[in-house]
Amino acid sequence: MENGVLEEAQFQFMEQDAMPDKRLVKRSQWSKKAEYFLSVAGQIVGLGNIWRFPYLCYKNGGGVFLVPYLLFLLTCGVPLFLLETALGQYTSAGGIICWRKICPLFEGIGYATQFVIIFNNVSYIIILAWALFYLFHCFGSELPWASCNNTWNTPDCKQFDQDDRTINWTKQENTTSPAKEFWENQALKISSGIEEIGGLHWQMALCLLLAWTICSFCIWKGIKSTGKAVYFTATFPYVILLILLVRGLTLPGAKDGIIFYLYPEPSRLADPQVWMDAGTQVFFSYTLCVGCLIALSSYNKYTNDCYRDCINLCLLNSSTSFLSGFAIFSTLGFMAYEQGVPIEEVAESGPGLIFIVYPYALSLMPLPQLWSCCLFIMVTLLGLDTQFVCMESILTAIVDMFPHVFQKERRRQLLLGVTSVLSFLVGLLMVTEGGMYIFQLIDHYACNGTCLLFIGIFQSICIGWVYGADRLYKNIEDMIGYRPWPLIKYCWTFFTPIICIGTFIFSLVDYTPLKYNNVYEYPYWAYVLGWVLSMSSITLVPLWMLLKMTLAKGTLREVQCIPNLRDTHTHISCIRTLKGFTFSLIFLCSSAFGFTVPDL
Repeated sequence: MENGVLEEAQFQFMEQDAMPDKRLVKRSQWSKKAEYFLSVAGQIVGLGNIWRFPYLCYKNGGGVFLVPYLLFLLTCGVPLFLLETALGQYTSAGGIICWRKICPLFEGIGYATQFVIIFNNVSYIIILAWALFYLFHCFGSELPWASCNNTWNTPDCKQFDQDDRTINWTKQENTTSPAKEFWENQALKISSGIEEIGGLHWQMALCLLLAWTICSFCIWKGIKSTGKAVYFTATFPYVILLILLVRGLTLPGAKDGIIFYLYPEPSRLADPQVWMDAGTQVFFSYTLCVGCLIALSSYNKYTNDCYRDCINLCLLNSSTSFLSGFAIFSTLGFMAYEQGVPIEEVAESGPGLIFIVYPYALSLMPLPQLWSCCLFIMVTLLGLDTQFVCMESILTAIVDMFPHVFQKERRRQLLLGVTSVLSFLVGLLMVTEGGMYIFQLIDHYACNGTCLLFIGIFQSICIGWVYGADRLYKNIEDMIGYRPWPLIKYCWTFFTPIICIGTFIFSLVDYTPLKYNNVYEYPYWAYVLGWVLSMSSITLVPLWMLLKMTLAKGTLREVQCIPNLRDTHTHISCIRTLKGFTFSLIFLCSSAFGFTVPDL
């Protein structure tokens, strides 16, 4: 592999010494294996398992949706999951330094992932604030989203009367449910558009402040406090999910809801949209290509069996998604039965499911406050897990980059405080009257599937073609004592990048402008802003490559991927072959055509 490569032709990156000779503070490690496992489980098992997978399953052919889902899971999900956990554990570094150690040419991957996670950090916690707002309203004598007798209700509000079943609810075209009016008029106090930001929703701002306070305390002492918090935050949601599942299965109409959820339609497999939905769901639900898995795994012991963890965590995540569908659709079946409407008229995805449809369904049950309280405790804990792991990932990346600054006593806590305050201030924009439009814009563009696919392509190229899949297999064998399933190696090299490229291209062809509730069209400047947010992350990868190729000495064939670094466990040296580099360069040029269409 070294043929044709001159010793003196190397990247001169003295400022990028990823492993300082003298660490001010020894890097922490998980005190118990369970802490790492639960932390990753809390990160990957989130709200997407509850409000996205069940909806996609029923929408895309019921049980047959599992075919493309499992295919993407085996060819993209599991390989990339193992790739990130193995790299984090092997390099003992966060999302940026990890790639610097493996190959400085691809260090832009680390910066791109951190940009995505920063955008996610300021937007995802808004959902947590909404959940806390609803949770506090569960303790009244009557649920405010169950009736039309409130100050925020309009004349169009129509409350379902369980004693009057003569009404045909399918023909109530000009009416709205009390749950929808509570969501829009009280929880969001939504304005007519993004042009009208309006005033600050102070109650929601206090919920946001509480959410940031809880999150900050959960990671105040790094993984020492995170590892203790996840014993509750990652396990208790399963208790509540099982309670809601058992309750849902005992309701009238539950059987119809479950049949609707799983009834197979094989003809749907011919629709390309079904396959794209399956691919994006795998990337979202496994939090791939955002650096969180790398950060959490970097605190593992070197001999930890990361391959076994990968398989167990993937099984846990997908099983949770599948199981949650029974809890959701059994309750939606009950709601459709009570109102005498088809299930497709009550089924919904995203925030509308958790904050409108499902709460309204629970309000029709006996003891609605109890079931609603269970729901929003579960949503709060699921969101909290994901949020503080995102924060931990950002802090890990910064501390690893500047160890002499932030590894001193109390410096990390100061960094956490500053980051939390700044994120809270930015988040205040999303708890204004026009905040929902800003939230959706960030979520739809800055944190969308196209960004993750783009990063995933370069991750696969870096490992499969530049660093070498065989070399990483040897690294994993050095850590765990055996080699993983051979197919994963070929996925890194061929299947994963090809599938990601195909899905990426389809997303460009299938691009449609963002609309709120499929009705409100954003102004042109908002779409431009969305494109800028999306490109701010994905362009970092090719721009960083161009920068490093410009600064490198020697010919194209003489360029070495990384200087000789002294790693704790083994030398991590990667001399780039002309074949691998040419492949990367060709893809770099071709990928530039997709930059202006960031949505998925």
